[in-house]
Amino acid sequence: MFSDSYLTVKKPAQGLFKDKGSKFIGYIFPIQSVEDVKGILAQLKAEHPKARHICWALRISTDRSVFRVNDDGEPSGTAGKPILNTLLSANLTQVCVTVVRYFGGTLLGVPGLIHAYKEASLAAIKEAEIIEKTIKDCYQLYVPYTQLNSVMKILKDENITIIAQELDTECSLIIEVRQQFVLKIITLLENINNLRLIYLSTL
Repeated sequence: MFSDSYLTVKKPAQGLFKDKGSKFIGYIFPIQSVEDVKGILAQLKAEHPKARHICWALRISTDRSVFRVNDDGEPSGTAGKPILNTLLSANLTQVCVTVVRYFGGTLLGVPGLIHAYKEASLAAIKEAEIIEKTIKDCYQLYVPYTQLNSVMKILKDENITIIAQELDTECSLIIEVRQQFVLKIITLLENINNLRLIYLSTL
């Protein structure tokens, strides 16, 4: 079934998990690209200069297909993967979860680490405000001024948002259309003489 919406978080949040003296601080951040993680890690390293590890996972793209994990020196598979699994379980995307660990002097072992990173991630997710966003496609259309009323009627009737417009002999409009309605809107607009439609991006 076609889905044109996804779950993400509205703003950063954090949670805490402790085990045998070690402290695991979980953070969740909304992100727009993989590059955003660099700034997040720089910020956390500045805030936690004495932390032993800062492990993370991210999931991005509106179809939820892109992910990254990083164990930051913990045994392979004990940190980044458990963090990612919490994002998969919550069906979140466009987010990065980081867990800052302060070592308490007692080794937790592989099962203990997996559990701790999972619980710290869940604690952060629990504190976050989860929101649903719709996926929209942006189009630019060009139409003679004489045909503008016909275009405006379609956009008004279908509750289409106009992001920008320039009105002249040839008018230019930038619109955003929820993906599940794209085919319907394009079909309606293409019935207007001398209208040109150009796909710009997906939001």
